[in-house]
Parts: sequence; structure tokens; C-alpha cells
Amino acid sequence: MLGGVLLIAVIYFGTSTDTPKSSTTAAPATQDTHNHSVTIEDLLAKARQRISPEQVQRLALLEQAVVRGDVKDQKIHVYHQLARFWSDSAKIFEPYAYYSSEAAKLENSEKSLTFAAQLFLENLLTEADPAMQHWLGENAKDLLDKALIINSANDSTKIGLGICYMFGNISDNPMQGILEVRKVVQEHPENLYGQMVLGMGGKKSGQYDKAIERFNTVLQKQPENLEAIFNLAECYELKGDKAGAIKWYQRAKELVKVPEAKTALDKRISELRK
Repeated sequence: MLGGVLLIAVIYFGTSTDTPKSSTTAAPATQDTHNHSVTIEDLLAKARQRISPEQVQRLALLEQAVVRGDVKDQKIHVYHQLARFWSDSAKIFEPYAYYSSEAAKLENSEKSLTFAAQLFLENLLTEADPAMQHWLGENAKDLLDKALIINSANDSTKIGLGICYMFGNISDNPMQGILEVRKVVQEHPENLYGQMVLGMGGKKSGQYDKAIERFNTVLQKQPENLEAIFNLAECYELKGDKAGAIKWYQRAKELVKVPEAKTALDKRISELRK
């Protein structure tokens, strides 16, 4: 199952065991988003079903405080409390990201807006359900649009907006996102964030050779970048180059620290050698 190894990379190397987990179950990539949309009300309802009665009581008090709050600073404080509740206590991602974004919109600073947007973007890049991709992409775009009003010259914000179009199912023309990221990279080839995103876009669109070139550019500067290594291995596997895939999976195995991940890589390499 291609993509499983990259998922291992995310679980073991890109996140902490304390990172909030999604309350949704990934659906097949062919799902029709026109027949199914995601709302925060639905996500909150699902999340509440996963917490204890004591947590439900604590949550009710916090939510009542939001309703009563009529001063902006008070609402910001409560939104941050709700975000911490879902992050630290419940450990469920969607409410955590939502309340972080609500606080960021009220604060309306570039730092808070881009921080909240990054929460959505990080999950967007590993989300398989098109409806959830849309929800994540729309939320990230809203935050990034506001951040660009504050600072229109921030290249990382522009790249993040490109990710929304490329991976978020928010437009019938994902090329719009690629062009924005490409423009940044053409002006600043040393921008490895942009190079990585263009590589992932190339992989998604089946342009594996172009994607490989982008990931190699990242690895020239950051030879131990596991995200680039795993993506590179998957590109070679997708284009049918087993030798290339094995080479980069082996390189990943040399760098990973988690025994379970090494075992999974050994299994993948063995399957490719058959």
C-alpha cells in the first residue's frame, strides 16, 4: 500500500505522540464531495462522543463562557482555553484547529493567523478524504488571505495559499496554486519549502521526474530531510523504478530512530525486491 510508508513518516517523525488526532475516518479518494460536506458542527459532535463525562462538563462551561463573552479579549482568552482543552486534554485535532483559528481571527496578527493556518496545512497534506481536504483547505485559505492583507510580501504565506489550491479541493483549477508557488521559487530558488511543495504537487499530478528533481534540490541542502526522502522513494515506486525506490527507502531506514518504522521499511523493501 503505497502512501503507508509516508504515513509512517508522519506518525513517527513529523509529530509527537501527544499531537491531537483527527476525529474523522479517511474515506476513499474517489468520494464525491458534492454529496458530502464537512461542517465544524458535525466535527464537534463527533469529537464530543469521544470524551469522558467529566470532560463533557468541563467543555460545557468553556462553551458557555464563549456565549457570555461580549468583549473581544475575553473571547480570545476562552477560544485559547478551548483550543488547549481539545489539544492537551481531549487530543482531538479538528476542534483544536478550529478554536485556534477563531482566536487568531480575533487577534488578527500575522503571527497568529499563519500559526493557525499551518495547523490546517499540515493535516491537509496527509488527508485522504476529499471532503476533509476541502474543509482543511478552506479554513487555511481564509486565515492566509487575512495574513496576506497584513503582509503581502510573505513568501511562506503565498506558498501556503498555493497548497490550499493544490491539495484542498477548493478550486476546479489547482494549477492556480502551482503557479503561485512556482513564482516564489523562481524568484527565490533557495526556498526549500516551495521546492518541497512543488515536488509534492508534481507527485500528485503524476509528473514524477519533475517531482524527483524538486526533492533532490531539497536534499542537496538538507541531506537528512526525511519528508523529502520518503517522497522521493514514493516517486520512484510510482514510476515503476523499484531500484530507485529501494535506494531511498534504505536511506530512510538509516535515518529513522523508531524500531517499528524500521520494521515497516524492511517489509516495504522486501516487497519491492520480489
